[in-house]
Amino acid sequence: MAYQYHKEGWNCAQSVAGACADLAGRTPEEVLPLLGGFGGGYGGSHEEACGAVSGGVLVLGLCFPHADGTDQAAKRELYRITKEFRRRFFEVFGYTRCGDLLRARPGVTEKNPAARRLGVTAHCDNMIVTAVELLEALVEEERARS
Repeated sequence: MAYQYHKEGWNCAQSVAGACADLAGRTPEEVLPLLGGFGGGYGGSHEEACGAVSGGVLVLGLCFPHADGTDQAAKRELYRITKEFRRRFFEVFGYTRCGDLLRARPGVTEKNPAARRLGVTAHCDNMIVTAVELLEALVEEERARS
């Protein structure tokens, strides 16, 4: 689905979050508008986080919410899970910043089997498909821990 969203013109962040909205009990229509400015390293600047990472962070916030400012345990838990998502993405690609990823142009390897299985070759599509693959696995693991 993320690959399809991207082909339809949604940015990387929107594509990841739209495809994973169901993990958080949401609809794509609820999450897609929230991430309009997060594509292309924030507003197409390529200077900040990869949109696929940003979309994943939103999904994690919805799945493991820190909904009460006084609940520091929930905050620490969400931060822990978010750091793990970032670590996994970095492990696959060597970067999490949009501009760095664009310069490095990491390809499809054994570290991102979903992209290989789908025959994805375009740079952003590789980031998107891999982010979804990592998110699905991480959310499943974290829910199994609970």
